[in-house]
Amino acid sequence: MPDNSSSPDLRFSQPGHPPATVTEFEGVRSLHLGTSWEQGAMRLSRPDAIELEYVQMMMAWLLFQDAPQHIVQLGLGSAALTKFCYRRFPDARVTAIELNPNVIAICRALFELPPNDARLQVREMNALDFVLDKRNHGTVDALQVDLYDQDARGPVLDSVAFYQGCCDCLRPDGIMTANVFGEFGNYDKNLAAMTEVFDAVVWLPEVHDANIVVIAFKNAPQLDFSELYERTGAIKRRLNLPAKKWVEGLKEWMRDQHE
Repeated sequence: MPDNSSSPDLRFSQPGHPPATVTEFEGVRSLHLGTSWEQGAMRLSRPDAIELEYVQMMMAWLLFQDAPQHIVQLGLGSAALTKFCYRRFPDARVTAIELNPNVIAICRALFELPPNDARLQVREMNALDFVLDKRNHGTVDALQVDLYDQDARGPVLDSVAFYQGCCDCLRPDGIMTANVFGEFGNYDKNLAAMTEVFDAVVWLPEVHDANIVVIAFKNAPQLDFSELYERTGAIKRRLNLPAKKWVEGLKEWMRDQHE
């Protein structure tokens, strides 16, 4: 979420929520919530691709799951993850939870978010309500969490109760990826809360102006790096995502833990 000081030229500003605005630079359209902080981006020539590196890293669950049946995104952003999962996993249901109606409206108008259908549901609601709803428990294979307000000081939901709800939503082999960005104290607070709840928590190296992507497992997997490297080739060929860098990041994390 870099600070981009360009003046927004379009507004979606339903009262009661931060306005959604856009800027464009060198063929990339960026989403803002009425401030200079970038909340997501789309390359106009490749609207269904994932433009930002940290957002690509939110797909790191692919190293451990290749056929998800239900993918959930908490925080729509510029809809990059939602569109990508909807287009590239035709056998999966995709659900996106977004509190701000201005974000949903701008994504449909300017970021090519498809309308809801039998596989895609974009719901205007609080992510905490979603994860605490027992009807959602045990239904999710991949949960992607990127929850920021207009100030981007840290995740807007970061309690143990929230992350317990996230864990409860996962199936036994389910995985959560979460972006932890903001003021320094937020890193430790979020990691401590996740570690209290999940069986295993790892994180990838910082990218894109201090974004750190955390991978949390409901049940810890065996990390076989030769197998993971094999999977990176398939992910690169099928989805054009830099999965080899994710595995290298996991190896770096393991080395750091043992030093």
